[in-house]
Amino acid sequence: MAHPMKLSLALLLCVVGACVARNSEFSIVGYSEEDLSSHDRIVELFERWLAKHQKAYASFEEKLHRFEVFKDNLKHIDEINREVTSYWLGLNEFADLTHEEFKAAYLGLSPPPARRSSSSRSFRYEDINAGDLPKSVDWRKKGAVTDVKNQGQCGSCWAFSTVAAVEGINAIMTGNLTALSEQELIDCSVDGNNGCNGGMMDYAFSYIASSGGLHTEEAYPYLMEEGSCGDGKKSESEAVAISGYEDVPANDEQSLIKALAHQPISVAIEASGRHFQFYSGGVYDGPCGAQLDHGVAAVGYGSDKGKGHDYIVVKNSWGDKWGEKGYIRMKRGTGKGEGLCGINKMASYPTKDN
Repeated sequence: MAHPMKLSLALLLCVVGACVARNSEFSIVGYSEEDLSSHDRIVELFERWLAKHQKAYASFEEKLHRFEVFKDNLKHIDEINREVTSYWLGLNEFADLTHEEFKAAYLGLSPPPARRSSSSRSFRYEDINAGDLPKSVDWRKKGAVTDVKNQGQCGSCWAFSTVAAVEGINAIMTGNLTALSEQELIDCSVDGNNGCNGGMMDYAFSYIASSGGLHTEEAYPYLMEEGSCGDGKKSESEAVAISGYEDVPANDEQSLIKALAHQPISVAIEASGRHFQFYSGGVYDGPCGAQLDHGVAAVGYGSDKGKGHDYIVVKNSWGDKWGEKGYIRMKRGTGKGEGLCGINKMASYPTKDN
């Protein structure tokens, strides 16, 4: 048996916008005041968490190690929830991973020192009057966003970001929302991209435009690992084609919003912070830099009524148990050109002109 240890956790319920239920099973953060009251209660919380996320370990020693990691993460989550009010953290499926393990497994953007020249591509939304844009846009409600997906422990976020943007423009132009294949990009988009070891959305857009299109997820399903570029799989279904892609002017939030008002956008962010690992809800304005390491998709924008928080809605690829059912609302209007977590630095979108 593990030696009983007391954690110096506050025995207070973390009230985050009055959203935390007292029953930990229904709590948005995954624990309650009572769960923090003793070592035994934390053990019980850990066992409930294991069952909820269907976790199993190879040995008792590994389970003890993961319990210690879990306790440390719980302490961090509780401390942050007592300090911040605009967002909150929770015991999600990553609660048994150290921060270094999490970063190694779930990121995967490989931005180059500089973008390839885009002088031949204009920014088609440049001349739109920002004052004419709607106050809010949600492409999920407009039928242009597929269900949240899960990249698993493969650094393929760049492929999921690319696919979300292509699914979006295809739905807008054709009226058909079709889930497309990230695996095809991992296997076949190799000019500048490295499968599960990282990549970049612009390179993936180039592959799709030059190869005749991207096939469906059903025809070319996700494997969470690198495979061979399967011509047999690709020939079984029609491909969704794009004309090319354009870059949003860097470090220009207004340009990003102009583009986002017209279609879902691929964006890159720094997502390696510990707050990001356990984000559970609210408008995120927590600590992060602008060293881009994760590809995601911006699928809307709006404002948190009454609180004055303007935000961008971001679709992640860590499954629907992370964040707000797989999404995060990230604060905009920070006054920094690069935006929160660098979201304005490297945005781009596919074009579909026919």
